[in-house]
Amino acid sequence: MPRKNIVVVGGGTGNHTTLSGLRALDCNLTAVVAMTDSGGSSGRLRDELGHLPPGDLRRCLMALSGDEESAGLMRRLFDYRFSAGAGLSGHNFGNLLLAALTEVTGDTVTAIEQAGRILGISGSVLPVTLTKATLCARLEDGSELLGESTIDSRRDGLDVAIDYIYLDPKAYAYPPVLDAISRADVIVLGPGDIYTSVLPNLLVEDVAEAIRDSAAVKIHVCNLMTKPNESAGFRTSNFLGLLTEYLGTRQPLDFLLFNNTPIPSRLLARYAGEGQHPVRLDEAESLTMVGRIVQRPLLAPGVFVRHDPAALAAAIMEIAAETPIATHDVPAAPLVLDCDDFSPRLIPAVPYRVQPVRPTDDRQHVDATLTVRSDDPDGG
Repeated sequence: MPRKNIVVVGGGTGNHTTLSGLRALDCNLTAVVAMTDSGGSSGRLRDELGHLPPGDLRRCLMALSGDEESAGLMRRLFDYRFSAGAGLSGHNFGNLLLAALTEVTGDTVTAIEQAGRILGISGSVLPVTLTKATLCARLEDGSELLGESTIDSRRDGLDVAIDYIYLDPKAYAYPPVLDAISRADVIVLGPGDIYTSVLPNLLVEDVAEAIRDSAAVKIHVCNLMTKPNESAGFRTSNFLGLLTEYLGTRQPLDFLLFNNTPIPSRLLARYAGEGQHPVRLDEAESLTMVGRIVQRPLLAPGVFVRHDPAALAAAIMEIAAETPIATHDVPAAPLVLDCDDFSPRLIPAVPYRVQPVRPTDDRQHVDATLTVRSDDPDGG
């Protein structure tokens, strides 16, 4: 069976988690990475050298690196952060290497390709844009926050929610990103900070339209916890509402992937002290914006509330296995089903042309268009 083309859209830790789980599985992986990081080592290199921020690119490259011993050492090296030294303290070695490769090769794309060869990655890492743009947030009281790090580190006035976000200046899609989206069988949106990791990709010109027009099955991996400066009080429907709004569509996404492993009470208490709480599943409202809700045990063991990469990848591949391989290079044709012997499991919210087999007698039949959607969260 042909390998599925899976495009993961996001940035930061969310992309790293998803990619590190999927890397070992039988699929063709492409990471589409937001280019609005303005804090820490990435922000310093962006400001001082005028480069695109390398941090999220570095994380994705690390996630796609191989299992052999040399790749493991390179992963550790790429993630090494200097703790001393004038000008070095706070920088990741991988960020510095990407910056140096950009200077040596003359462009960010070639630097990413060369870094991928060094790490022996499986898959592709694509910046969503080559435009240097600033992420801006307008709050409901009319005030504005400029820069991804400013939005991400906001600690005051948390009772004032974000109204909307935008890029300044306007950013244009890196063309291979649009090509990857057009050829995708599955597009994964999230997990990750909704306003600073996931949605910035959809603000880049033509990206939201490409995702809307893609024949791929679209999966939103919901965050485990809320974040006080971005998603305080959010339920699953709030995340889905933002995604469909910034995609510019009323068409529901295909799948919501949601963790159903209970979070230990000791972790809940610790995170509550930081203003973070589990995202609640409001099923009825969510099903107005998504075709099917799939609940799986996705929580990683340990002292942090995080997705388990292997469990998350297995759930994504389970959904991918139900979807047909997209036929990108042949004319689209309706799926013709025999209504007298109807057994295939249908994907929710996907239109099918149903054509009964014409019998030998004089009974009359007509063609019909059937849209199938399951109200059972884990049903077929």
